[in-house]
Amino acid sequence: MKKVMVGMSGGVDSSAAALLLKNQGYEVAGVTLKLFSQEDVSGTKTCGSLSDISDARSASEKLGFEHEVLDLSDDFRKYVMKYFCDSYFCGQTPNPCIQCNRYIKFGAMLDYALKVGYDYIATGHYAVCEFDEASGRWLLKRPKDRSKDQSYVLYSLTQEQLSHIIFPLGDMEKIEARNSAESAGLTNSHKSDSQDICFVPDGDYTGFIRKFTGIESQSGRFLDIDGNILGEHKGIINYTIGQRKGLGVSAGRPLYVVKKDVGENTVTLGDEKELYTDSLIAYDVNLISVPEITEPVRVTAKTRYSQKEQTAILSSLGNGEYLVRFDNPQRAVTSGQAVVFYDGNIVVGGGIIK
Repeated sequence: MKKVMVGMSGGVDSSAAALLLKNQGYEVAGVTLKLFSQEDVSGTKTCGSLSDISDARSASEKLGFEHEVLDLSDDFRKYVMKYFCDSYFCGQTPNPCIQCNRYIKFGAMLDYALKVGYDYIATGHYAVCEFDEASGRWLLKRPKDRSKDQSYVLYSLTQEQLSHIIFPLGDMEKIEARNSAESAGLTNSHKSDSQDICFVPDGDYTGFIRKFTGIESQSGRFLDIDGNILGEHKGIINYTIGQRKGLGVSAGRPLYVVKKDVGENTVTLGDEKELYTDSLIAYDVNLISVPEITEPVRVTAKTRYSQKEQTAILSSLGNGEYLVRFDNPQRAVTSGQAVVFYDGNIVVGGGIIK
């Protein structure tokens, strides 16, 4: 009997995943990750909170398997929280969920599971992982429920990691997962989905950065696209590309953040038309469906989690970076966010926008 350790957040999806695996005959155990101490964050509705641990433990007991809490807070602090803060100070807008998946859930948690004798780990992510005999590669694919598609935040998974991962909900609709949990008598079957970054539950990113680093982001100049001074900004970490609200600049027309210059500590404002670009460069790229890209290939790509994929040409620049040239200009492409490439339902790979 194959052994699988299920990452249980306390939510309905991971509980439904554990239920499904148990019914399929796997030997299942649950683990909830302790990712940070309460003094690191503000608010109480956080991933890994005492209530989440209690919900995960309750579901495990109801389904009849063991549950444990794994403390990965040091790794989370290093690879997710510090990365989050460093990125903002570098003028980027990071996606910490991608870093968490890369280093914590499918990094440290998987390493732990294999070390203590499990064959696989599983989570409640909506994605499909399967082996393709023709190419000899593990593939990451979009799920049946497109409205819950989480393949975007999983693009960093390696072939080795994918060979030890199960996504039980990949072929299910969200409502099916809820119904199965309810039928099994799980008390979290109607628990709402988490929305915010887990360690910034109140949405105050700059407040978290100040508290975590002890550093104040220095004020500087707002400029127009010609370099004229429009006013004073409150610190570069307070702004992201495409932002319109909260600028505090009166110009008689809507202005948007179109550029940030960390070296000069300036934020450039412009009209909406200046937010559009037809290309981007990606670095730290991970390829999944193919081992390499030697010739330009047609893909669809998305630069934000909620964005619909856009047609583009993907080509290697030969230095570890890749050029994505879109058929149509894209709005507010943002440094630090991820760009993920698709071939139909298959994730080709992805990287960080330069």
